[in-house]
Amino acid sequence: MRFYTLLNFQHIILWIFPTLVFVLIFALALGHFHFKRLNSEARHKTIVYVYPEEIEDKNAPFPLAMSLIILGTVLWAFFYILMTGLLGVKI
Repeated sequence: MRFYTLLNFQHIILWIFPTLVFVLIFALALGHFHFKRLNSEARHKTIVYVYPEEIEDKNAPFPLAMSLIILGTVLWAFFYILMTGLLGVKI
């Protein structure tokens, strides 16, 4: 049992908030997935480079939603470590 009840609440917020943000971004990314551009079929069929093991490289951009999810995870981990160290809380 912890000495301070507020510490339990802070940890719950630190676990739930990033999860909810991830679910929201992921749901928006999946909801936006069905929109297509005029040249999207050509981009998915055009092979830019073929590697020696018959692996095909296409000119598909990295999804913005995945970039935001990765960036959010890295920022959350950094600030979690920083705030835990500054507040002097033992993990």
